Amino acid sequence: EGEILEFHHRAISRKVFALGALKAAEFAVSVPRGFYTFEEVLFGGRP
Repeated sequence: EGEILEFHHRAISRKVFALGALKAAEFAVSVPRGFYTFEEVLFGGRP
């Protein structure tokens, strides 16, 4: 009580967004059609 814990994120370059988009695209073309969690896209997992 009486405290606030805050986390902030700031992207310094748009490159980080481009790299994320490339990683997502590579994932999308390498797995069967379906629904996947964000964790599966980033860190692997099923299929």
